[in-house]
Amino acid sequence: MKAKIGAFPYSSGMEALRCYAFIIPAVVIFGIFYIYPFFEIFNLSLRDWNGIDLHKTYVGFDNFRELFHDRIWGQSLLNAGFITFIALTLQNMLALALALACDRDIRAKNFYRVVFFIPPILSEVVVGFIWRWILNAGSQNGEYYGLLNYALSKLGFQNLAHNWLSNPDSALICIALVHSWKGFGWGFLMLLAGLQTVDKQLYEAARVDGAGSWSAFKNITLPLMMPVIWVVMILTVLGSMQVFVLILSMVGQGLVYHTEVPVTRILSAMTGTNRFGYACAMGVTFGAILVGVSVAFRALAGKMKPA
Repeated sequence: MKAKIGAFPYSSGMEALRCYAFIIPAVVIFGIFYIYPFFEIFNLSLRDWNGIDLHKTYVGFDNFRELFHDRIWGQSLLNAGFITFIALTLQNMLALALALACDRDIRAKNFYRVVFFIPPILSEVVVGFIWRWILNAGSQNGEYYGLLNYALSKLGFQNLAHNWLSNPDSALICIALVHSWKGFGWGFLMLLAGLQTVDKQLYEAARVDGAGSWSAFKNITLPLMMPVIWVVMILTVLGSMQVFVLILSMVGQGLVYHTEVPVTRILSAMTGTNRFGYACAMGVTFGAILVGVSVAFRALAGKMKPA
């Protein structure tokens, strides 16, 4: 029997069943490890539970209402937003600039591609401890032994040397910069791959018409790269809002108010006060925020598609 256009390509029911058999394992795994945990977490968010007792007290939406009055939770969202803003601007601008440079015919460009991708594949714990050592503010006999402070003191800027990771004014900035340094390689690789799909003949035609480098970038590179740029931005937001290991390895949970982010706040609710229901309410709310941001970015990307 000839298959109709738009219909299932196989005429046999056994063939169709065989095809669905390849999908079922993935659906089962997705349901067990994603769908079921979501409903279970939402169920726990409606209860007061210490994580140990079998009895869970139903409290309705009290945990969610409490979030609106939790000053530390609100500050954690602002801190995560600040880290995300730095990543969206500094990190992605650096990634785009380096991708544009490596897309040209420069010497040792393959070497640069490898070097720029090293930070993202390093362990966040290792990166955090290394930068903690670099930003260390300890001193002995008037000499700083933190690498950054030591360099500042030797260059005559002793007044700038201070405890970078314990100072509320600089701790979050340091975390945001280190996070951007570690993550720019992913954006660099994706943007470089996108640049290599742009037809080089378009640039040759633009040069024939007298267009300069900036004009070619604005009218050719940027419009054709917008789909890739939007994907990089969405992934940057999702990754930056969930920064966690880097903060624990750099500052721990000492500066609660100044370096708290949603994930560390959720951890504090579970391990500090044993309020697992409240932690689940924060997790559900945070997940809804991430989904909302992703949908908003996708909507903006759809409206700004080049004609």
